[in-house]
Amino acid sequence: MNAAYIPNIITTLRIVGTFGLIFTKTFSPVFYIVYFFTGVTDVLDGFLARKLKVASEFGAKLDSVADVLFNITMIIKILPALLVVLPVFIWYLVGAIVLLRVASYVVSAVKFRKIASLHTVMNKITVFLVFVVPFFVHTQIVVGLCTLICALGILATVEDLFIHIRKKEYSTDVKTIIS
Repeated sequence: MNAAYIPNIITTLRIVGTFGLIFTKTFSPVFYIVYFFTGVTDVLDGFLARKLKVASEFGAKLDSVADVLFNITMIIKILPALLVVLPVFIWYLVGAIVLLRVASYVVSAVKFRKIASLHTVMNKITVFLVFVVPFFVHTQIVVGLCTLICALGILATVEDLFIHIRKKEYSTDVKTIIS
């Protein structure tokens, strides 16, 4: 097998896993196994594409499709439980993050003609913490965890916005605002 196909096969497995999540009982052992599998494949596909030097525009678009499908599935599967356990102030913070994120996208779209999310360290940490939330939905720490995630999400999004404003050329591989 050609190594160039490996990352795209892994991304395709994430898409298959995401569809599998639709048909599993939320928070069941099978759900958590498939959920964890999709998270591993999300990290692995990009890592291998860079490591094997086979990153492609097709692979990036396939990864984006996989991300969108996964996020929609998680909204359908996880959001109802979060609406029950999280206090209203968390949802106000989520609203603030969404508004800031839209502002960041608008700036990148106007300035660079692309809607861009940056791969900053803060964004990666925030995404990881969001990923672990389903494992803690039925625990006492879920409110504290989600409060921390919202704080980091606001900081990460403000950082994105400032980077888009400051940068002269388009690049998604900025690690921090100070780099």
